[in-house]
Amino acid sequence: MRSGERPKTGSKAEPRAPFEINGVAAPPGKLTQVELRVARLPTGMWLSLPVGVLHGRKDGPVIWVSGAVHGDELMGIPIIRRVLARIDPQDLSGTVLAVPVINVFGLIQESRYLPDRRDLNRSFPGSKRGSTASQLAHLFMKEVVARSDVGLDVHTGSDGRVNLPQVRCDLTEPSTLRLAREFGAPVLLHSRLRDGSLRAAAAEKGKTVLLYEGGEANRFDARAIALGVGGVLRVMKALGMIDYGVESPEEPPHVYRASSWIRARCTGFCEMMVSLGTTVAEGETVAVIFDALGRDRTLVRANSPGIVIGHATSALVHRGDAIAHIAASTD
Repeated sequence: MRSGERPKTGSKAEPRAPFEINGVAAPPGKLTQVELRVARLPTGMWLSLPVGVLHGRKDGPVIWVSGAVHGDELMGIPIIRRVLARIDPQDLSGTVLAVPVINVFGLIQESRYLPDRRDLNRSFPGSKRGSTASQLAHLFMKEVVARSDVGLDVHTGSDGRVNLPQVRCDLTEPSTLRLAREFGAPVLLHSRLRDGSLRAAAAEKGKTVLLYEGGEANRFDARAIALGVGGVLRVMKALGMIDYGVESPEEPPHVYRASSWIRARCTGFCEMMVSLGTTVAEGETVAVIFDALGRDRTLVRANSPGIVIGHATSALVHRGDAIAHIAASTD
């Protein structure tokens, strides 16, 4: 076309280029499954990281949604499945990289950790020739994080604990706070970056990351799943990737700047006296610990006013075990 010449009426825009990942060209307007090879099994077969590439027909940001950094934290799997079912790639602006399971080793072993007992979420950004955890972290950083603008990482409470649905992120960063509010979880908790975590490594690369917590290990929680799906869709809408979503929560998220765990001062059987979302006063009893005959009762009291955002689910606790997680210092 010569300079100054107008395009002909009815002319079509150039089709969007495929999304390149790990040597695979994912075409626009469809969901493409990609396997990132991690390691060979003793059988000689490959253990692979599954990635769904939902590449829209229109330009826009790239967002990743991931789960099971800890192999027994499975809530990301149904959330990602339902999000993908809700999105029409024909109308999508941008690209979604869906990684329901990062720690494939831990998933197979039904364990939080890798076979060498390393915590994958303390192994980022990893290295190409490090430990198994380090190599897996490096692969995820190279193929997923490096290609993304925003990340949503899904977690649950660790084994023996349950968490109220919440978003943890750096609330001092304005763009992160905006997306966290859009997500719409009941609680937003300011969380400092931890060395070796996926969130810290991604932030070092200039990525905006929200960490969504809800439910408990090895279980699906219907409410946490529904809130997670709605949150992901609302974030995508805020980023201009979709023009639909779900209704906003009935009330805005409550923002908390600090939290602390109350720990058992003795060993015994634990009966929780509060539930998730309960508002407690300083000194209020949150649990009772007793022996097999019900004697030697010890009251576990809140060390500050706030809201219960997590608590133990195990009936048997030992001295020093975390009993209740209290968030305080709200806006």
